[in-house]
Amino acid sequence: MSKKKIVILVLVPFVLLLISLALGRYTIPPVTVCKAFLAKVFPIAHTWSDQVDNVLFQVRLPRAILALLIGGGLSICGASFQGIFKNPLVSPDILGVSAAAGFGAAMAIWLAGTSVNTLSVQASAFVFGILAVFMAYNISRVYKTTPTVILVLSGVIVGALFSAFTSAIKLVADPLNKLPAITFWLMGSLATASWNKVLTASIPILIGVIGLLSVRWRINLLSLGDDEARALGVRTEFMKRFVIACATLITAASVCVSGVIGWVGLVMPHVSRMLFGPDHKVLLPVSIATGASFLLIVDVVARCATAIEIPLGILTTVVGVPFFAYLLRRTKGGWK
Repeated sequence: MSKKKIVILVLVPFVLLLISLALGRYTIPPVTVCKAFLAKVFPIAHTWSDQVDNVLFQVRLPRAILALLIGGGLSICGASFQGIFKNPLVSPDILGVSAAAGFGAAMAIWLAGTSVNTLSVQASAFVFGILAVFMAYNISRVYKTTPTVILVLSGVIVGALFSAFTSAIKLVADPLNKLPAITFWLMGSLATASWNKVLTASIPILIGVIGLLSVRWRINLLSLGDDEARALGVRTEFMKRFVIACATLITAASVCVSGVIGWVGLVMPHVSRMLFGPDHKVLLPVSIATGASFLLIVDVVARCATAIEIPLGILTTVVGVPFFAYLLRRTKGGWK
């Protein structure tokens, strides 16, 4: 990758971050945004209102950081899974993480009293997301190996099971209070972003991302097939478990603070692959940048396009489906 492309990849998310902080129903000039940030470090005259500081640092900045973290995290998970499973249709929720996390959140909302405890919803979503992958992995165990196809099918089974459980909760939930809260959460949104949620999500996401980046060259070997990878000295079972653990950590942490946001982890790795090729040493860092940029743009549209905020899950699907259809037509079913 040329130095010019690296600079562009690093700058684009930061430029989009600046733009996102300026946009909204309460518009803030980009110059004022820059001054507000510089005033945190340098003794600059405070010529703007306290309301600007509140909007920037308490509302928009944590939301934008969450969008960058979740978008980049889901995208690198998708790229890693597509590599180790050798399947272009694999996404971060292939092992049932999103469905199980959705069930965990729905159950916490349903069981809550008159007021919903956000922390309990996040914890329940995270625990059930991890549990789903544990179930899928153990179902797929055949002797001492984990065949890729059986692992994917096990994930489909577990995801379907937890989706059914979620539907059952929606069926018995209070239609005036609980059901709307469950439905809105499952659509995905960053409307309730806060610094506490940034802290909750950032630690597991960053741990998972660092873990995947550290083994990205081994994912190249796993994408060749288990036999070839073993011949080249890769401990295939250990590496699969490691990649799945890192990706699960990222996905569960993302879903527990934002709800279910689809298509980012499926589409953005393909965009990155089209731009920079299939080498995972380059593809994974590129996927972080493209996924983070994409979700930040979508989030700006979600909160600015209409008077009522649009759930992110709706927008990512509306954008992702046509693009993926175009991608299938363009590649004619081939994937390299």
